[in-house]
Amino acid sequence: MIRALFLAHAYPRYAGDGVGSFVLRLAVALRGEGVDVHVLAPAAAGLAGDEVMEGVPIRRARYGPRRWESLAYEGTMSAQVGDSLRGKISMVGLLGSTLQSALRLINDEGINLVHAHWWFPGGLVGSAVHAVTGLPLITTLHGSDVRLAEGMRGASSLFRFVGRSSARVTTVSSWLARRAQAMAPNVVPLVAPMPVRTELFYSSNDRVTNRLLFVGKLVDQKGLDHLLRAMRIMKTPATLDVVGAGRVDDRQFVALAESLGLERRVTWHPLLSQEALAELYRRAVIHVIPARDEGLGLTAVESLLSETPVVAFDSGGVSDVVINGETGLLVAPDDEHGLARALDELLENQTERKRMGEKGRARALEVFSPKAVARRYADEYRAALSFSQ
Repeated sequence: MIRALFLAHAYPRYAGDGVGSFVLRLAVALRGEGVDVHVLAPAAAGLAGDEVMEGVPIRRARYGPRRWESLAYEGTMSAQVGDSLRGKISMVGLLGSTLQSALRLINDEGINLVHAHWWFPGGLVGSAVHAVTGLPLITTLHGSDVRLAEGMRGASSLFRFVGRSSARVTTVSSWLARRAQAMAPNVVPLVAPMPVRTELFYSSNDRVTNRLLFVGKLVDQKGLDHLLRAMRIMKTPATLDVVGAGRVDDRQFVALAESLGLERRVTWHPLLSQEALAELYRRAVIHVIPARDEGLGLTAVESLLSETPVVAFDSGGVSDVVINGETGLLVAPDDEHGLARALDELLENQTERKRMGEKGRARALEVFSPKAVARRYADEYRAALSFSQ
């Protein structure tokens, strides 16, 4: 039997939490392939040290004073490490504590394979584990870690080290695979996306006329400002749900909406549970992804499972999901007038939206169902174990 250890700095903190939920989905689905998964994730305030979620054991490794354990789960790790001495010290503690906890779990639970999600910090720890134990390492790149490797001095060398230590490197999109190979020519990544809860996302007849949806952290890379300005020049007076608001820095986007005269047409939501988000997918008529350089965009998959077509910038891995003219529309990056035209075009054509939604759901079920994804990864695990023996 395969007993795998997942290393992940983003993982659900409670039932229904969307943070790293795809990692949990994979862990659960792998049981059907005869793979027993244990998860090692960082500690954080309010989280138990050991727990079981959907039958998957989780250990949260302490790595410093409780007030310092803030690197994981919020998407601010690189900023904290880059901006403060405390962040750098916390990162050293996180790496050391994760390595120590991993070695202990391997010994206690009979682990025979390590799967690191994100090359940093998990893949770096996994490489050390591989050096100490000889266990095969699978490393999956999700997007933010590739940007880190490209943008931080010295990070590309560490990335190549992780690649050499890994029996297999996988990426969640073909775009990420090309970028990873450009940095490490000897690494040939396998494109293997993460699974989505297909039973949770489905269509309904509760669509709200001309209702758009945006999901994501309110940072420049996600492109909400482009969508707001596009709404200002659209012919159709659409309304918008924005999911992901709540930080102090998000006020700039609220102010932009107000300056464009959209304050009554935009509803701001915090990060939501997947159950609550699923309801918004079913209510929207179009999901808009005006982002640049998305690793994949699992929200696009969730949207298509809900038979909600997607209009997105043709950037990053989104084009692996959104087939232009078939499951949605792709627009040149940063082209706000093009985005406005595409939204107007699709809002005016209910028949086309229905066709795209149905095609999108069929494709999403084929590629992103937990069963299909788990089978692909289990095959890679078996190959890695066979090669290492």
